[in-house]
Amino acid sequence: MAVEAVVFDIGNVLIEWKPERFYDARIGEERRRALFAGVDLHGMNDLVDRGAPFKETIYRTAEDYPAFADEVRMWFDHWIEMATPEIPHSISLLRALRARGVPVFALSNFGVGSFEYAETFYPVLREFDRRYVSGYMKVVKPDPEIYRMVEADCGVAPEAMLFADDRVENIEMAAARGWQVHLFEGPQGFADRLVAEGLVDAREAVA
Repeated sequence: MAVEAVVFDIGNVLIEWKPERFYDARIGEERRRALFAGVDLHGMNDLVDRGAPFKETIYRTAEDYPAFADEVRMWFDHWIEMATPEIPHSISLLRALRARGVPVFALSNFGVGSFEYAETFYPVLREFDRRYVSGYMKVVKPDPEIYRMVEADCGVAPEAMLFADDRVENIEMAAARGWQVHLFEGPQGFADRLVAEGLVDAREAVA
């Protein structure tokens, strides 16, 4: 079936999300490994992505781990340094699709506070036709409920949506629901897929 709408993940598709890289640069790899082994930071972030308060959740976790309290608070205090830089080629693809009148949606695991903060740095986050952000929806990928909510709201048949995400489990769940999918391993591969689908031409697909 022809693609009628393109759905973008955000982290590592439009904006790099590399907390480990940030911590390696700030506290060194050895201390970072100890931190991530001692504190479930990604689990903490999952709570935020499910709608828990951004700062409060992180600072409460810091209180629970006094040996790593300063480092845990960095997750909030230096959050934008983890969510950087943007991926220009992906952004140009999004804008090429919009210029052609192809609806573009966001479907992202993202907290409410962190998303609102990110918007102040990345205006591209306001350029989607529809935005499905887990913190507002109170459910995260790959829970099938979040995909069902998108389907119910967007007015596009599942098989007419092309979804790009960098995580295999998120892609597999979308595919199981009938969505067309692309495992994002870099913007050029996604550009090639969009060309193959006839959604952009070769000139629009270059970096």
